[in-house]
Amino acid sequence: MNRYALRTRADSAELRRAAIAIEQAAWSSLGFLNFTRAHFEFYQQLLDDHADCQLCLVDQVTGYPVAVGNCVPLACDFNNLPPEGWDWIVETAAQSNKPRNALGALAISVPGVHRGKGVARMMINGFRELAQKKGLDGVIAPVRPSEKHRHPFIPMEEYLGWRDENGRMFDPWLRSHLSAGGKIIGPAARSMVVEEPIAFWENWTGRDFAEDGDYALDGALVPVKVKEGIGSYVEPNVWFAYAA
Repeated sequence: MNRYALRTRADSAELRRAAIAIEQAAWSSLGFLNFTRAHFEFYQQLLDDHADCQLCLVDQVTGYPVAVGNCVPLACDFNNLPPEGWDWIVETAAQSNKPRNALGALAISVPGVHRGKGVARMMINGFRELAQKKGLDGVIAPVRPSEKHRHPFIPMEEYLGWRDENGRMFDPWLRSHLSAGGKIIGPAARSMVVEEPIAFWENWTGRDFAEDGDYALDGALVPVKVKEGIGSYVEPNVWFAYAA
């Protein structure tokens, strides 16, 4: 028997609850990302509307997920993806009535205890298998580089050019997507945008944002730019595309 099995939130209320708990725990330190307009207005309803696209990698010994992945069907041009990235996937999936030809991957969440075991790679393959099962052309994903938060003042274009000592792409999560068969389409310069008053950022971080300027936050890929009482966080991701 295979140790893991792919199921979806549509399979049971218990899996839905477990998946929500895993996702919330995995992203709790970056909860300010819940306040992009697209996330705030559409995200949770979109996941419920497409529960059969919300994957759960279940440990068949314990019956509990070790990873969850969120994706939604939408219409896109694989070779001409917009700079809005994650927010665009959510808004397009929620509002467009065009015939859908792809899955837009939104998140892969893995509890710390299960990281480093290859389960995230299984989720990538799960997205591709689901796209094929649904008769779609493939998967698009605005990927969040896993080590970019350590270099918030480095432009994404420069970061993408970094290589490790073996000549491979520097970022391990981007390398994983490449080795899984993904193709880099280009940067998604405005993938997630959060614009809120200074008080929001001060409450979130426990820090003082009294002066205009750029502020690095723990886990953030780029600084928050504070100007005239508003803090703007414009997160760049990297567009990947996968054939089904």
